[in-house]
Amino acid sequence: MFGIKQLFSTDIGIDLGTANSLVYAKNRGIVLREPSVVAIQAGSKRVLAVGEEARRMLGRTPGNIVAIRPMKSGVIADFDITEAMLKYFIEKVCPQHFLTKHLKIRPRLVVAVPSGITEVEKRAVEEAAHDAGAGEVFLVEEPMAAAIGVGLPVSEPAGSMIVDIGGGTCEVAIISLAGIVHSYSARQAGGDAMDEAIMAHIKRVYNLMIGERTAEEIKVTIGSAYPIGEEMKMEIKGRDIVAGLPKTLTITSEEIRDALKDTVALIVDAVRSTLDRCEPELAADLVDRGLVLSGGSSQLRGLDKLLAAQTGLPVVVADDPLSAVAEGTGVVMNELDFLAKNKRAS
Repeated sequence: MFGIKQLFSTDIGIDLGTANSLVYAKNRGIVLREPSVVAIQAGSKRVLAVGEEARRMLGRTPGNIVAIRPMKSGVIADFDITEAMLKYFIEKVCPQHFLTKHLKIRPRLVVAVPSGITEVEKRAVEEAAHDAGAGEVFLVEEPMAAAIGVGLPVSEPAGSMIVDIGGGTCEVAIISLAGIVHSYSARQAGGDAMDEAIMAHIKRVYNLMIGERTAEEIKVTIGSAYPIGEEMKMEIKGRDIVAGLPKTLTITSEEIRDALKDTVALIVDAVRSTLDRCEPELAADLVDRGLVLSGGSSQLRGLDKLLAAQTGLPVVVADDPLSAVAEGTGVVMNELDFLAKNKRAS
């Protein structure tokens, strides 16, 4: 019976992000990329839509529908909604085969979590995954998964540094001999904080209210962390606070850079704080190897240049920064049998 279960079981890796979730299926690669958004019926927990369909509802729902992002700063903010989202992901990736249903086969999950997560938050992730239909659940720290995903030589007796900047957190880690030597988790230094800073700036300077999606569009289109060669302009639309009417205006990349400076400073501080605790031998390795940026928010223009100027180290943005953590969970899957034995032994 065990052999048949193994034949039909599926191992899944999930990058359960604040802004986006990615799912990696064994032998298939990344099979799902969806926003971490769930639309529910107001006054109940009835799920109406998950992922991209729910994201399109943000800021545009009628009174009887609520669009929720159940993850906050990389951890679960709403347990029931996170469970519903995980269930949706699992069922979409592993449609129930008649044999798997009969044998009660549950997929094994590898879930990436922030390095600064508490034991209570870890249990919440494990319980939500089990309740959503998973069998064994293994947690891997996001910076380690990201480092593996971008191809850093984490097993070597030499220092490698990863800076993973997602929607809710900035995770910094120095890794050597397959372990995290030093790490720093900044929960207010991700893409969400950047969006909020842009919204606050537009409201303060222009008395214009804009939504999360508009703020994100501004960040992606003209946002930057370091002076760029040719400054850009962008036309935006929102609601005038004073008149209460729709309004259009033009903003510049220079003012958006100024609006983002405090959030970007938190990222720089996280990197410098981690380097300050670094042993001389590992620091010497980093002089040559530098650091690698991953995560969706690492793509902010000029962030690599700013970090290089502030640290004096070579800085490289990963080829596919959005997929790094999910790819890392895929590599970890190959060690699941070993991990399972150690988990049972402990």
